[in-house]
Amino acid sequence: MMSAQNSRQPRSDKDKELIPPFLLKAMFALALGSVLMVSWAVWTGREPTGKPAPAPVVAERQLVLQGLGEQAVAVRTPEGETLFEAENGGFVTVIQIGLKRARTVHRIEGNPPVRLVKYENGRLSLQDDATGWSAELQAFGPDNEAAFERMLSE
Repeated sequence: MMSAQNSRQPRSDKDKELIPPFLLKAMFALALGSVLMVSWAVWTGREPTGKPAPAPVVAERQLVLQGLGEQAVAVRTPEGETLFEAENGGFVTVIQIGLKRARTVHRIEGNPPVRLVKYENGRLSLQDDATGWSAELQAFGPDNEAAFERMLSE
């Protein structure tokens, strides 16, 4: 009696799983095309197009984001007034972790305040002058933006 292992036939070279040559060439062409486009943009001095449009500042507030545990977070004014505190801060915790990572990379000591800035065109941005890090909060959806919008008006 033959076992299931013995009934299998050895694979031939044609049966091996390989990337089809046309797909390999297409991947190479895509990578080369990307490098050429970026090089052309740099050499010709083309302005970046993905930057937010400049607009006057209509409101600004300094905030201190402090992690209190794995998901717990507190947002305070530099004077110590608590604006937001939660055991599960959701989006605020995500932003605080991103800020903490940027400060770790830049070797920033302490926890200096960040700026929450509202622009005339509706943009809401959190900016860290210590590292140059920023987050365009409207890009994360209206509910997440609203979490920070409330802190601006309190």
